[in-house]
Amino acid sequence: MPAARLEVERLSAGYGPTQIVSEMSFEVPAGGRLAILGRNGVGKTTLLATLMGLSTRHHGKILADGQDISVMRTSARALCGMGYVPQTRDIFGSLTVEENLSTGFKTRERQGLSEIYEMFPRLAERRRHLGLQLSGGEQQMLSMARTLLGKPSILLLDEPLEGLAPVICDQLMETISRLATSGDMTIVLVEQQIERALNFADRVMVVERGRSVWEGASDELKSDRSLVNRLLGVGIH
Repeated sequence: MPAARLEVERLSAGYGPTQIVSEMSFEVPAGGRLAILGRNGVGKTTLLATLMGLSTRHHGKILADGQDISVMRTSARALCGMGYVPQTRDIFGSLTVEENLSTGFKTRERQGLSEIYEMFPRLAERRRHLGLQLSGGEQQMLSMARTLLGKPSILLLDEPLEGLAPVICDQLMETISRLATSGDMTIVLVEQQIERALNFADRVMVVERGRSVWEGASDELKSDRSLVNRLLGVGIH
């Protein structure tokens, strides 16, 4: 499944009647890379959860390659090419690495495992270990690998580097960048490590209180330290 265009039109969402995301509109072209930045608690995770059908959409549209997926169940969105790696990782601790991966096959043939093990050699080494025996970095690799087995055309990543050692962050970002360079995937990345996110993305959207307050080229934000500080309250090196 080739990379797909993602369009979000005036999306408002939350949990039950509580609205967290308000009137959000943006577009990511097929094969594009968008980083979503913002302080903690501004609605970034809720936005990704809504795109995947895991929260309450109040109004607005979500389109994948022009197809309206706004009212689809999460499983149907996955079959349409949406892939989601949650901040919580959500692996099965009582299953082995290989058993965890088998839950990601969907309609794909099992030879996809060899590709995954080539992409994540550490998982190949640990294939018979239980999920609960893995380090945090290995669990994140497993969560991402399981999603990638479904061959998503749009990949949503929610803070994949959270709590990981710098060397593991380097490895994961290298893998994510290779996926993006292949052109087979449109990637939306939510990340607190601002410099890494800016180096990865083509474009950036900054969220504040559930709304988009700035959108533009990542190079523009990266070159303006005062703008970064004003929007995010932090500097970059």
